Amino acid sequence: MLCSTALSGCASTTGGASVLGYYWQSVRGHVQLMQAAEPIDEWVTRPDIAPALRERLQLAQRARTFAISELGLPDNASYRRYVDLKRPAAVWNVVAAPPYALTLHTWCFPVTGCIGYRGYFAEADARAEAAELAAQGLEVDVYGVPAYSTLGYMNWAGGDPLLSTFIGWPEGDFVRLLFHELAHQVVYAKNDTLFNESFATAVERIGSARWLATQSTPAARDAFATSEARRSAFRALTRATRTRLAAIYEQKEALTLEEQALAAMKKEAMQAFHAEYAALRAQWLQPQGGGMPLATTAQVAGYDRWVAKANNASFAAQAAYDELVPAFQALFEREGRDWPRFYDAVRQLARQPLAQRHAALRALQPPPEPQ
Repeated sequence: MLCSTALSGCASTTGGASVLGYYWQSVRGHVQLMQAAEPIDEWVTRPDIAPALRERLQLAQRARTFAISELGLPDNASYRRYVDLKRPAAVWNVVAAPPYALTLHTWCFPVTGCIGYRGYFAEADARAEAAELAAQGLEVDVYGVPAYSTLGYMNWAGGDPLLSTFIGWPEGDFVRLLFHELAHQVVYAKNDTLFNESFATAVERIGSARWLATQSTPAARDAFATSEARRSAFRALTRATRTRLAAIYEQKEALTLEEQALAAMKKEAMQAFHAEYAALRAQWLQPQGGGMPLATTAQVAGYDRWVAKANNASFAAQAAYDELVPAFQALFEREGRDWPRFYDAVRQLARQPLAQRHAALRALQPPPEPQ
C-alpha cells in the first residue's frame, strides 16, 4: 500500500487556467476536509458512535501519545481530530515516467519544491491530468492515497486530521501510516521525493515494530507479521524488476539501441515480472500444513490491481518509498537507535546538496539480500 504527502502547494508550473484550476481544487478540497473534522475527544463520547470506530479512535489517541513519547515525533494539533470523508481515498495521485526510463516526471510548487506526483481531490481530475500526460508519450498511473501531510504548516488551523480512508485498517498498518505522515513534519527536503518518502517509510517501519512489540496484542502482531511477509516478498520482486528494467534502459544510451529492440527487451522483462508474481500469488493462496493459506483472494486484490497496470510510472513511484529505506535504517542504528540524534543526522543530510545527500545515504546502504 502506497501513501504520500499529497497536498503539495497550491500552484502548478503549467500555464493559464490550469494554474488557477489546480490552485482552486487544492484549496477547496483541503478546506472542506478541515471544516468537516471534529475533535476525537468529542467523537468518542457520542452515544451513537459504532463501538468499532470508538475503539479505533481511542487506539489513535494512544498511538499519538506513543509517537511523541517513544518516537520523538511532533507534539502538535495533527491527528487529534477525525473526519468521515465518505469516499475511498483522501486524494488521487498522478505519476508519470518516460517509456524507457524510471525517472518520475516532476511538478514544482512554491512550498514543497519539485516532487514526483500531483494530488487531486477528485479522481476525475486526476485521470484527466493523466490523459494529458499520456498524450505526450509518457507512461502514467493514478492511485488513491489514504492520507497526506501538510508538513505541519496547517497546525495553526487544527492540523492534519485522521481520515475514514484508513481508520479501519489493521492495527499495525494503521499506526504505520500515522507514524509515516508525522515523520514528514520532522524533516522535509525540497525537490527530493526519494529522500522524503524513504525517510518517512523508515520511521514508519521502525516505529511500528516498536509499537507492536510493546503496545499490541499477539493477534495483532501475528496479523501484521503475515501481511509484512507478503509486502517484503512483493518489494523484493518489484525491486528486482526495477533493476532489470534500469539495466535495459541504460543500454539505450550506452549502445544506442533502436526502439524496437528496447521495446522487445522491456516486454520480456515485464512478462517475467507477471510470471514471477503469478508464482508468488499462487504460493500465498496455497493451503499450508494446517490447511489455511497465507492469504485470501481479498488480501491479494491490491497486489493484483498494481501488477495489472504496472509500468515505468508505478515502478518509479514505488522506488521513492523503498529505495533508500535501508540506508535510513542503517543511519538509525549508527546513531545508537536514539531518535533525536537520528533526526538531527537526517536534518544535516537534508541541508546538503541533493547529489551529496544521496551519495552519503548510498554509502550507508547495506548490500541487497540474495534473491
